[in-house]
This record gives sequence, C-alpha cells and structure tokens, in this order.
Amino acid sequence: MPELLFLSAAGLLGLAIGSFLNVVICRVPRDQSLVRPGSHCPHCGHAVRNRHNIPVLGWLLLRGKCADCKAPISPRYPLVEAGTAALFVAVAAKFGPSWELPAYLYLAAVAVALAAIDLDVMRLPDKIVLPSYAIAPILLLPAVIAEHNWHAAVRGLAAAGLLYAGYWILAVLPKGMGGGDVKLAPLLGLYLGWLGWSSVVVGAFAGFLLGGVVGVALMTARAATRKSRIPFGPFMLAGVFLAVFAAAPIANWYTDLLLPTA
Repeated sequence: MPELLFLSAAGLLGLAIGSFLNVVICRVPRDQSLVRPGSHCPHCGHAVRNRHNIPVLGWLLLRGKCADCKAPISPRYPLVEAGTAALFVAVAAKFGPSWELPAYLYLAAVAVALAAIDLDVMRLPDKIVLPSYAIAPILLLPAVIAEHNWHAAVRGLAAAGLLYAGYWILAVLPKGMGGGDVKLAPLLGLYLGWLGWSSVVVGAFAGFLLGGVVGVALMTARAATRKSRIPFGPFMLAGVFLAVFAAAPIANWYTDLLLPTA
C-alpha cells in the first residue's frame, strides 16, 4: 500500500475513533451507556442528525451551535476528533504496517480518552484502564508470535512491574500519587518496555518533567497554588508518546551531555 494512502486511512480511522471517544469522554465518568441514547444535544435533548455527525465537518457545518436550540457546542469535540486523527497518523508513520501498529493505535485512543477525562473530573476510570490490561497483551501477541519477539514481551512485563513499584511507593508518601495513576503506570510500562529500556527511562522521566514545568507555569501565572490538585494522567501519557517518537535521540543527547566525546 502506498504510504500516502496508508497514512490517509490511519487519519480517517482516527477521525472515526475520535468521534466515538467524545462519547466515551462524556459518558464513562457519569456511568452512562455508550450505546443509548444516541448522540444528542445536552441542552435540548434533540438527536444529532446524521449529516451533522460527521467528525470535525459536522461541527463546522453547524458553526459550533446546535441545529435545534442554537446552544453552543464545545470546540473540544472537533479538537478530540482532529487530535485523535493526527495521533493515529503519527503512530502509523512511526510503526508502518507492522504487527505492533494495532496495539499502539489502541494506546493512542486510550490516551486521548484518559487525558480528557482526567482533565475534566481528575479521575482515570477503571472501566478504561483495567480492560486495557487484557487488550494490550492480546494486541501485542501477534507481534510476539510473528516476529519471535519474546525478549520485547519479557522486557515489557518487567518494565510494567518496575513502574508499578515506583508509582506505588510514590502513592504511599504524603500527598503522593493518586490510585488511578498507580493503576495506569504498569500499562504504560508494558508499552514502553516493548520498545526498549531507553523508552522506559525517557517516558517515565518526561511525565514528571512535563508535570513539573506546567505546575510551575500555573503557579507563576497564579492559576494554581502549591495546594492545587493538578491531574497527572495527561503528563504520564504525554511522556509516553514523547518516548515513543523520540526516545532514541533524547537518550543519545543525554548520554553525549554526560559523556562528551573528545
């Protein structure tokens, strides 16, 4: 398959998945069904027409307003759809038509949903995290079998255990990590460990670095204080994808910084 066609297909899939993720983000924290009722305006309750349910384009056609009651529709809906599509294209470009690709596309979808929910309600729902413990290994299994990549699987399991232990220790400290972060850490460790130990180190460290930088920026802007609760899940997930796309150059840069060549 030509690369342009392959990436276009990934982008279209991302748009469709992003549209579904909007439902997940809205309903999972409220323990609502993902199936019934169908898409509808939260203000007037009218069902969204099929022609308005097209990812991104539907919001643009409606000019960000409900077709019936004219209530504003949050721009987060097209942003989630476009963001998921962009992330799917990036992941597809990174892994190509490989056995690992479905697993990392699943991670991308889960990351978008969890990050948005954590920002909304400061919670990482078990309904998304816990089933991923079964889904992720199943999606990686074809790569293990087809590529005889057992060492990557073992490394992933080891990294999952290490990240769980590290986050559990942080959780028992005063004002430590939340329980959702602890539950998410092993899943991210599995994905990072599959790629290599440099990815584990970069991904884990980057989450704390990004969280610290944003926290300092918010306090500097007086948008938060030291006592403010800031969801950490989005930073964990951002750190993982930074490692997915750039672990090798970051690790090489850091090594050269510590051990400069003559």
